[in-house]
Amino acid sequence: MSPASDEYDVVVVGAGSAGCAVAGRLSEDPSLRVLLLEAGGSDDVLEVHVPAGLYKVWRTRRDWNYTTEPQPGLGGRKLFWPRGKLLGGSSSINAMIYMRGAAADYDEWAELTGDPSWSYESVLPVFRRMEDNARGADRYHGVGGPLRVEDLRSPHPWTRAVVQSAVAAGHPRNEDFNGATTEGVGQYQVTQRRGRRWSAADAYLHPAMSRPNLTVRTGALTTRVLVEGGRATGVEYRCGGQLHTARATREVVLSGGAVNTPQLLMLSGIGPADHLREVGVDVVHDLPGVGSGLQDHPLVPVVWHVRSGKSLFRAESPSGYARWFGARRGPLTSNLAEAGLFTRSNPDVVVPDLQMHFLPVKFWKQAEVDPDVDAFTAAVVLVHVHSRGSVRLRSADPTWAPAIDAGYLTDERDLDALVSGVEQAREIASGGPLAAVLADEWSPGGTVGGREALRQSVRDTLESLYHPVSSCRMGTDDQAVVDSRLRVRGIDGLRIADASVMPTLVRGNTNAPSIMIGERAADLILGRTVDPELAAAG
Repeated sequence: MSPASDEYDVVVVGAGSAGCAVAGRLSEDPSLRVLLLEAGGSDDVLEVHVPAGLYKVWRTRRDWNYTTEPQPGLGGRKLFWPRGKLLGGSSSINAMIYMRGAAADYDEWAELTGDPSWSYESVLPVFRRMEDNARGADRYHGVGGPLRVEDLRSPHPWTRAVVQSAVAAGHPRNEDFNGATTEGVGQYQVTQRRGRRWSAADAYLHPAMSRPNLTVRTGALTTRVLVEGGRATGVEYRCGGQLHTARATREVVLSGGAVNTPQLLMLSGIGPADHLREVGVDVVHDLPGVGSGLQDHPLVPVVWHVRSGKSLFRAESPSGYARWFGARRGPLTSNLAEAGLFTRSNPDVVVPDLQMHFLPVKFWKQAEVDPDVDAFTAAVVLVHVHSRGSVRLRSADPTWAPAIDAGYLTDERDLDALVSGVEQAREIASGGPLAAVLADEWSPGGTVGGREALRQSVRDTLESLYHPVSSCRMGTDDQAVVDSRLRVRGIDGLRIADASVMPTLVRGNTNAPSIMIGERAADLILGRTVDPELAAAG
């Protein structure tokens, strides 16, 4: 890393999934001086590297440890939201599922932004370029990219059983959720290299750290974007107990994610003017959409006790660690959610709107307490949501956590779809080889039947899949925060590259799409892609 400097070409805020990709790609150009600021610390801890230990990083100093506002749709419950506060961001604490979403998601983005470069056929080459897939290259996959993607090395036997049971229940087998279609059941591919987590920091940042034109600062909390004459000229940040200024001669890129990016914009006076005045922030630029339109994937766990066999809660045994440290195999290589299913909540739905994660372990109350018995979980997830929430400031003090209203179940259609998902999970569990594994249903419980009782159970047990997006979304309407080139509307020299810009939630896990957005941001800054406006002009 280069010596500390007050002036750079590009300042990137946030070393998460997208931020690592932005900084790594930009620093490939030796003429660019790049500064990457990360509020958290190092990712060099065992709990990050061991896949099955992912939840052990939650609620620690490597987690922003957010909690939502009380949710009326959930009877006033607050939900825990883990967000990575370390190099790699949430890619260092997530379940490593490599999932892009449906082709229809990106075609919808292209329509909503008026920019065909966001269509599925346009972003597919970016996904292929960033990938190093152990299965090899084909129309949908690439090799030689920075992000290693592999099959799980030691799948749990219950994982094979649930795939067979879902097929027996009428769901098609899907060997590649990132191929021709997402529909069906199969085992996930994961962002791992030989049984070890392979985060965005592993992929993009660590290989770039020795470049003299890249400076990475950890423990650096960015408190404000500096704006002069309608242009972002740098940032202020706190590090080592002091306030620092970093100037950007070309651009400032915000990659803090769907919570921290809108928070930083509002702290900088960029956001809904009335709200900013309420919390005592001087208005620099009235941009009403900042923090609005928040979306997240809700999850409902269906949990069964088992007749016999060992679940993953026994993975942390001396033999489990011996296998991981020795051959990088065994139960500790598990990402917990080993298999998945994409299906429809009703026959009228064109693109699958439900996803199930199958876990050979009891996953309950967002891992707040360790599993106590051997159990199996089908996590029913709604991946096409109608409900919307918001991110707002509580205070002008940047150390205060923002107010997160996830808006769960504010649209009744989401509730009905999740009930359908619970019913389908029960159907899968009742037949095939899984039926021989499972005993009584622990939640919602075998006596809970009928749609009204299930609707109440969904409200009582709903959790988050930790996929917040869209709080600074792309678009062409008055509520859009960035244009299709990720530029903040009304402020020159300021871009956003993270999940907050997604116009809508993808129908699947959000890590790979976030990295793709980081790749595209670097392309746009470096001029590697054709300007759609120029292309349209001929």
